[in-house]
Amino acid sequence: MSELTTPTTVEPAERGERPTKTLFRFATAGSVDDGKSTLVGRLLHDAKAILADQLEQVAATSRLRGFAHGDFDFALLTDGLRAEREQGITIDVAYRYFATDRRSFILADCPGHVQYTRNMVTGSATADAVVVLVDARKGIVEQTRRHLAVVSLLRVEHVVIAVNKIDLIGYDESRFIEIELEAARVADQLGLHRIHVLPVSALDGDNIVDRSTHTDWYGGPTLIDLLETLPSTFDAERTTAPFRLPVQLVIRPQGGLSPAIPDEQAEQYRDYRGLAGRISTGSVRVGDRVEVFPGGHGTTVTGIRVAGVEADNAAAPQSVALTLSDELDAARGALITAAGTAPAGRREAVVELFQLDPREVAAGDRVLVKHATATVQARILAVLSRRELETLSHEDASVLRVNEIGRVRLRFAVDLPLEPYALDRAGGSLLLIHPADGATLAAATVIDEP
Repeated sequence: MSELTTPTTVEPAERGERPTKTLFRFATAGSVDDGKSTLVGRLLHDAKAILADQLEQVAATSRLRGFAHGDFDFALLTDGLRAEREQGITIDVAYRYFATDRRSFILADCPGHVQYTRNMVTGSATADAVVVLVDARKGIVEQTRRHLAVVSLLRVEHVVIAVNKIDLIGYDESRFIEIELEAARVADQLGLHRIHVLPVSALDGDNIVDRSTHTDWYGGPTLIDLLETLPSTFDAERTTAPFRLPVQLVIRPQGGLSPAIPDEQAEQYRDYRGLAGRISTGSVRVGDRVEVFPGGHGTTVTGIRVAGVEADNAAAPQSVALTLSDELDAARGALITAAGTAPAGRREAVVELFQLDPREVAAGDRVLVKHATATVQARILAVLSRRELETLSHEDASVLRVNEIGRVRLRFAVDLPLEPYALDRAGGSLLLIHPADGATLAAATVIDEP
């Protein structure tokens, strides 16, 4: 059963503690005109994360547009594209960076239109939390279910459901409880084990940064209190998991070295062979035993360079170049792992697939699959089911169309070191690419065990 943050179950942030300042990533999502950009703008404004000149610019634009709800349109703080401002909607992911006394934040304001759901997938993929807005007048709608299904697909740890425009229903507690119970039912169906529900008004600032006097029946935290105190599990997962380095590039000096390199160093790097990439999970030290996939050959790390500087160790998500004690056949697409932890290669996998391209996918289609730094040919063996967004059940299907979510069986031309997405986000995520034009067809996560 999903846990809800209700007035009786939520523990507000302990005011006396000041936790170590950490980085927290969150995204906003919701249906069209639910107030996502306004909420983020209000959050930035009330958290005093906006420069004075930007405030003046937004105020001037608000007056020029004849904003009907006062002198300041908070949505303009995040809707940066001119096309967005002219239409009054968000059509791309708007990233913003801000900090409070307790935490630093990266936020992604995602669009609400169905045709831009792919942007919501992009914005939520690396989030610690997703704030899903619900219009208090409309409640949980199909796009809400779609966004929550994406959150479940991406295994985002924390889901915050902000029941917005609570002022437009007269701060009605009974209506809020109805939406809260419906949110719990949907969360249970999707396997979202803990959600946080709170009443807010992005336009008036109720329960965003300051507690509202209009919702004295609500005893939970404000939105900023919640974001400041939720644990950041994404980075914790990456640093505690076994070491994984997808090889992006093999560095070998060609045609001589730069004249700027001293003679004593030139000889050292003349036979240099570094395997470069971004550590996806775990950490590595000089002297560690590692394995290289494919092949499973073991070797020892003899050197680590981070940003061109020798280092004794490195950890996710740093970009590094490793040197190994043995000359192994490792190129772009190879995977270096901690010894004894390498996943078995797999030619087939069942995946949860989110269709992003207008072209449908069906059994027999040939695609390219991108896994970490490897891109291989693949074929769709079968479309197993499609998720019906009203009931969230799986129904039989032969094709998947744009914005649909379903299960598909894939077969790859070569073995891939796949791991269940629930255990390893990087090792269990895939992109399906159209072989003719290179367009991204779908995002997928591995759901079955080896």
